[in-house]
Amino acid sequence: MPLHPARLKERGFNQAQEIARQVARRLAIPLDAHACRRLRDTPPQATLKLKKRAANLRGAFSCDLDLSGKRVALIDDVMTTGASLHALAQAVRAKGATQVEAWVVARTLPH
Repeated sequence: MPLHPARLKERGFNQAQEIARQVARRLAIPLDAHACRRLRDTPPQATLKLKKRAANLRGAFSCDLDLSGKRVALIDDVMTTGASLHALAQAVRAKGATQVEAWVVARTLPH
């Protein structure tokens, strides 16, 4: 899950990228942590009501690689509504990925 450069500077690291690095190494699969990027510095999803989350991320991601025919795993630390992963998956599919999976460490439960 790409972070906007401003958020990355604030945090100092991308937790999803750190997880992805370990997963890729242990499964011996390639990792391209810079294939996709976050175009807009959106408010954190956790601060928004469920109905606002998808709109917050519309057009927030871009993918720079040609992924035609590729299987892609998107890795994130926590999934709540799936809006972030869905928006990123759309960007990946737009670049030709034929299979997109979301791999997450934790899933929050609905209230």
